[in-house]
Amino acid sequence: MASTASEIIAFMVSISGWVLVSSTLPTDYWKVSTIDGTVITTATYWANLWKMCVTDSTGVSNCKDFPSMLALDGYIQACRGLMIAAVSLGFFGSIFALFGMKCTKVGGSDKAKAKIACLAGIVFILSGLCSMTGCSLYANKITTEFFDPLFVEQKMGYTYNGATSIMSSRTKYHGGEDFKTTNPSKQFDKNAYV
Repeated sequence: MASTASEIIAFMVSISGWVLVSSTLPTDYWKVSTIDGTVITTATYWANLWKMCVTDSTGVSNCKDFPSMLALDGYIQACRGLMIAAVSLGFFGSIFALFGMKCTKVGGSDKAKAKIACLAGIVFILSGLCSMTGCSLYANKITTEFFDPLFVEQKMGYTYNGATSIMSSRTKYHGGEDFKTTNPSKQFDKNAYV
């Protein structure tokens, strides 16, 4: 009786994991980028595996589907393939798990059901690995683009002038006795809080 209860709990957990992976595939906000004005957010760019959209400050959204599979970046193609494979494997894993459970009448003898349940476990592990790899690949690409100073898509047009030391931001009096600090508002530009 305890093994049947643990099989049912494992089946429900695996089905809920498959449902969650399936629900992440059409989710809109895989990547979000905002362009802030001085007071309000002026534009929000967001994208997923299927389309790219922009929403302005009035709330009007304009979306564009990715036009062609061949025109996509390689990481989006790989993420699409991995996530679709994860959903497909999860579906077949749930079917195999249903047939391999001891409480069902389908699947044959207990030895055959044990083999089917083992196969279902392997398929669920492969499904999890596919979804984890797809999400990690997409997240890696986003963070790489974010920290790359040469990547300028959807970034503001600020230029980085390099770090300055305290001594270079001060000027010396002509008398040579004391230092004068420049105006603090001119020391820092708009990205000083970063």
